[in-house]
Amino acid sequence: MSAKIFTDKDIDLAPLLDKTCAVIGYGAQGRAHALNLRDSGIRVVVGLLPKSQSRVRARHDGLRLTTTAAAVRRADLIFLALPDTKMAEVFTKEIAPHLQSRQVLLFAHGFAIHYRTIIPPKDVDVIMVAPKGLGPMVRTQFVAGGGVPCVVATQQDASGQARPLALAYAKAIGGARAGVIETTFREETEADLFAEQAVLCGGMSALVQAGFEVLVEAGYQPEVAYFECLHELKFIVDLMHREGIRGMRERISETAKWGDITAGPKIIDASVKARMKELLEEIASGQFARKWLRESATGKKRYHRLLEQAARQPIEKVGARLRERMPWLEQEP
Repeated sequence: MSAKIFTDKDIDLAPLLDKTCAVIGYGAQGRAHALNLRDSGIRVVVGLLPKSQSRVRARHDGLRLTTTAAAVRRADLIFLALPDTKMAEVFTKEIAPHLQSRQVLLFAHGFAIHYRTIIPPKDVDVIMVAPKGLGPMVRTQFVAGGGVPCVVATQQDASGQARPLALAYAKAIGGARAGVIETTFREETEADLFAEQAVLCGGMSALVQAGFEVLVEAGYQPEVAYFECLHELKFIVDLMHREGIRGMRERISETAKWGDITAGPKIIDASVKARMKELLEEIASGQFARKWLRESATGKKRYHRLLEQAARQPIEKVGARLRERMPWLEQEP
């Protein structure tokens, strides 16, 4: 059954209008949410650690700025705009001691709640509003009169108003202009992690790398391999983003289309799907979260080693040299 899509006309902003929203953290999502909330007429205060490098930017943006603890004490709704691996520590030290009954904890990703690195008290609401786009896009689309689609979820409803608040918040940051879909913390977390690992980041990066290596090992020039396997990927992804897979196929050559529908299933075959299912099982069981949290807690040595190894691959050297000759890439959105 298809999900219901909520738009501006379906959502009342009233549940949020008398609230003060604290944005804890001022990275890409935190800044976008804070500015969009303010422009929607919502009271906003930004809570940052005294040594945070984001303080200058928050002040420059004209937002009320204070410490994390003071922001929590002042707010009705607290948005934790923090990395997954740092969120639990900040919550324990700076947020939990100051929480009051019927306050609202809001997350843009379900990781901390689903994997229980944060366990909120029972007398607060716990909701999620997750834009399906990067923070800068959340802001630029809002300013342009549009919005980025959002998913919302209610994990804990102590006040009886958690769901209307989540929907109102999604509207206030512009999400309802594009569409809002209800989900759960579990579905959002597991689907998001799976997509990052199997398709958007891990799968795509590995596919590009493998294609480049196959061509180079067969004697093709690295520069040609780079253009064919990485550079032109943007054109196809942009088409898919705007038109879907079918629309992309309608806009490429007949030869490319024939290669797509005949060769694609040979590359992404049943064995790949089987490994994807294994990956999903690791995520759903919590195995991935435990490994990642352990890696983070022990200094991220393997994490940094793998990133350094990847950065030394020939495709990176070839790409850097070619991109120097295309300064117009820096002007692309």
